[in-house]
Amino acid sequence: MAEVEQETQNYEESTDESEEEESEEEPKLKYERLANGMTEILQKDAASCMTVHDKFLALGTHQGKVYLLDVQGNVTQRFDISTVKVNQVSLDESGEHIGICSEDGKVQVVGLYTREGFHENFDCPIKIVALHPQFGRSSSKQFITGGNKLLLYERNWLNRWKTIVLHEGEGTITNIKWRGNLVAWSNRVGVKIYDASSKQRITNISRDNINFRPDMYLCSLCWKDNITLIIGWATSVKVCVVKERDPTDLRDLPTRYVEIVSAFESEFHISGLAPLGERLVLLMYVKEMLEQTDKDHCARPRLDIIHHLPDSYEEISSDALSVRGFQENECRDYSLEHSDGESLFYIISPRDVVVAKERDQDDHIEWLLGKKKYEEAMMAAEISQKNIKRHNILDIGRAYVNYLVDKGDYHGAARKCQKILGKNMDLWENEVYRFKKIGQLKAISQYLPRGDLRLRPAIYEMILYEFLESDYEGFASLIREWPGDIYNNMTVVRSVLDHLDRAPSNRTLLTTLAELYTYDQRYDKALEIYLKLRHKDVFQLIHKHNLFSSIKDKIVLLMEFDKEQAVNMLLDNEDKISIDKVVEELKDQPELQHVYLHNLFKRDHHKGQKFHEQQISLYAEYDRPNLLPFLRDSTHCPLEKALEICQQRNFVAETVFLLSRMGNSRRALQMITEELQDVDKAIEFAKEQDDAELWEDLISHSIDKPPFITGLLNNIGTHVDPILLIHRIKEGMEIPNLRDSLVKILQDYNLQILLREGCKKIIVSDCLTLLKKMHKTQLRGVSVDEENICESCHSPILPADTAKTFNVVVFHCRHMFHKDCLPTPGMQFCNICSAKRRGPAGGLSEA
Repeated sequence: MAEVEQETQNYEESTDESEEEESEEEPKLKYERLANGMTEILQKDAASCMTVHDKFLALGTHQGKVYLLDVQGNVTQRFDISTVKVNQVSLDESGEHIGICSEDGKVQVVGLYTREGFHENFDCPIKIVALHPQFGRSSSKQFITGGNKLLLYERNWLNRWKTIVLHEGEGTITNIKWRGNLVAWSNRVGVKIYDASSKQRITNISRDNINFRPDMYLCSLCWKDNITLIIGWATSVKVCVVKERDPTDLRDLPTRYVEIVSAFESEFHISGLAPLGERLVLLMYVKEMLEQTDKDHCARPRLDIIHHLPDSYEEISSDALSVRGFQENECRDYSLEHSDGESLFYIISPRDVVVAKERDQDDHIEWLLGKKKYEEAMMAAEISQKNIKRHNILDIGRAYVNYLVDKGDYHGAARKCQKILGKNMDLWENEVYRFKKIGQLKAISQYLPRGDLRLRPAIYEMILYEFLESDYEGFASLIREWPGDIYNNMTVVRSVLDHLDRAPSNRTLLTTLAELYTYDQRYDKALEIYLKLRHKDVFQLIHKHNLFSSIKDKIVLLMEFDKEQAVNMLLDNEDKISIDKVVEELKDQPELQHVYLHNLFKRDHHKGQKFHEQQISLYAEYDRPNLLPFLRDSTHCPLEKALEICQQRNFVAETVFLLSRMGNSRRALQMITEELQDVDKAIEFAKEQDDAELWEDLISHSIDKPPFITGLLNNIGTHVDPILLIHRIKEGMEIPNLRDSLVKILQDYNLQILLREGCKKIIVSDCLTLLKKMHKTQLRGVSVDEENICESCHSPILPADTAKTFNVVVFHCRHMFHKDCLPTPGMQFCNICSAKRRGPAGGLSEA
């Protein structure tokens, strides 16, 4: 069990305080001692009973006094009832009538505002009195007293009091609870329930723990609602529900019955109980064994919140209460009262009254703060910011920041400032100066506001100077991250220049200075630094700020830094830096000049045409693999100049191409065969030219070279008749792979024959299919009606009187003639289609 101290300042003044063990589990209730007038009363007297109304409290004492107090404990009225103990005070629901009974047998039921009512002295102690809940509104004015008998009093129509004995013979009545039409009472035997509407007793619930004296361990009763009764007696707890009996049940039984839905044993003795939603609140009397004497002694009472099950319970919370004089109290000295309007629970003991109430969000937040759970406290405050009264998010957040700073988590504290301080500029500046004082400006630098909210420039400059003195990289990082308009740029530039006097080659400072110049729109200075450092951002700077006019004399530097980016940038912006200007700037760097012109040529073969002659030498010197593609694609290259350069450098492949392009194919073929000695290339060249004389030259050159003959035999079969080559081979010449070559020639020949035959079969088949289709079409009938006309006389083809005999000739081309209108009698072909060369069409005659 976790024992926690839940008291306000007054409650903490208890003389019976003992060391508490703190729990990580948050308590469910908070406690405060009822003070003011209550304190004065209990210093001179002792509480014997108390009843709670939503608007006030009614306290009975051992000296026979009854006090009415407000909820803060201030006395509003006092009644001197007797000289002995007041046993019970009862109120109706309206709070306008009060019932009082005392140990000397006095019973009073009066109106608080009228002073009229019932006054009676009995010859025995009256332990309990209970007013009808609607006493003030009912005409019968019912109430019940309990001593040796349970008596019901009601006023009749003559305005006289009538007494009815509800129960007797089982000892003293110790408790009565009236709810609606149901009355529950207890005696030494058990608990009974009476239905006032049907005037029937509906149940008897026996006492379980017969070993405990009923006068020392009193029965506690509490109605949870109109039909649910909670009973606590010694260590036993029962939850009972009153239910309606089935009307079809014909037995002579009450119309209602009681079902016990939960029954369990508690750890300690029950002094009082009350409902809390679906849970129960139990006030328990605790005895503990002293180790020194092995004797029981009275410990502090406990207030537990439980969830009841059919035969057991689950403990939700348990608090030990520091009640004044708890060492001398017995179980019967404690009682628990609750207010239906609010979740308020009053723990009454002879020398103390403690109020317990459910904890609200302020209490929850306060507990979290006490446990240093600031993150959870902030979250709870954000969720319930409309309901909290004693706390606010800003104060919680600042306490959190203070806690993190004290703990040494400066970065964590700075990070939280973003959320906590929000847009409060004064608070931000105070925090910055605080971090400066403790030497942690760097920690807060990355979290400073730099959006819509801006601090004074001096704040940002102070942090920049801090970094500049000790951390160049951090300084550079802030310059990159912070907008350039939140501080005085020129002031920072001067400071950087001062540091560069001491470290002129520091790349970090130079790069940062270039960025500062960029923010200040002094792009020429920034560009100069970037080029000096060969910084990757130089091209981005040029593009972003259109600095092409500033780089016309820096093209070589850009090319030496990054050829690819520089060339792409220059080609993309020809309108700003002309091709002629670039070529002129690169004249002393021919290799770079070649790179630029080569990329220009790849983009457009015609833009740099006037430099094509110059490019021949550049390709020959720096990029021979691309020379031949250049010669093939260029239409502006002087062939004679190119041939001269290629011959000087003995570039055979390029020379062969140029000779071929200039029409000297025979010389080109000669170079291939004599200098390259590559029969495959020679054959390929001959195939490209498709010249019979060139094939003849190739055969003549190859006739005394067996490898060439083999290559020709393998490749010329589809271009030249192999017989021409075979006839010219000298007898006795040894030719490598001759047999394979001849076999291949024959296979190629057979393949050609098969292809021809296959094509012939396909053509014949297609012709036959089309002929059949045409014949079938020509056999079809032709429709002739009044809309058709004679192609010769242009009158309707059918006569007006179809009963007369007439002759019509219809050709397959659908041209129609009267037989008498044919240009030539017996004509077999349509003269119209014949004139158009559509081919013959046989005629059809029809009478």
